[in-house]
Amino acid sequence: MSASTELAGRVALVTGAAKNIGRAIALELAAAGAKVAINTRASRAEAESVAAEIRAAGGKAAVCIADIADAGAVRRMHAAVAAELGAIDILVLNASVRREIPFETMDFGEWRQVMSISLDGAFHCVQAVLPGMLKAGRGDIITLIGDSALTGAAGKVHSSAAKSGLAGMTRALAREFAGRGIRANCVSPGHFDTTRANPRAPRPDASAHIPLGRYGDPREIAATVRFLCSPGGGFITGQVLHVNGGQWMF
Repeated sequence: MSASTELAGRVALVTGAAKNIGRAIALELAAAGAKVAINTRASRAEAESVAAEIRAAGGKAAVCIADIADAGAVRRMHAAVAAELGAIDILVLNASVRREIPFETMDFGEWRQVMSISLDGAFHCVQAVLPGMLKAGRGDIITLIGDSALTGAAGKVHSSAAKSGLAGMTRALAREFAGRGIRANCVSPGHFDTTRANPRAPRPDASAHIPLGRYGDPREIAATVRFLCSPGGGFITGQVLHVNGGQWMF
């Protein structure tokens, strides 16, 4: 993790940051000079490992164990981060539930589990950090969605609906708060080389469906998030950036 200063003085909260893409984002923002709060609901050991890597490189990090679907837990997390690292002015909403369930067998509890993490969790987190961003006159809200938000996906009616809702929420936030220094954007990953919930399931040949012929590296999503939060991304808001190797060309 090479050090930089483009995000020096800023404080980022990354939800679902203990592993995979969230982990890569936390490390990248720290490498750019931000102090980083690493949120996870249950993966404390993995989150502590991310924090240790940031501190070893000279950065500042805090671990926040909280279920973002719980408004009270989010308020407590926000207060703890503010006390330890300072006011949050970068929010990266990465936490989600990745579980394929055929719609005909899906029950309402399974539907609500996804909605509570993706949509309710985003609502709670934005409401917690927004007053501080408005007071400072700046802030970046980055939401990870996924191409199924636009294309749909069999077995993912719940997550496709939730991610599509997040895209709409992000655009609305961008319009409502652009004049007050807040930018809001989505990053939409395609297929990436991450730890899988079912590692025994065969992975399709990337060359068959991705024009660039490979799966993405989580660090490529992290670099996109870093750019959006940097001065170079200062004229971008209300957008969905697709990082998918050309699999979908919107």
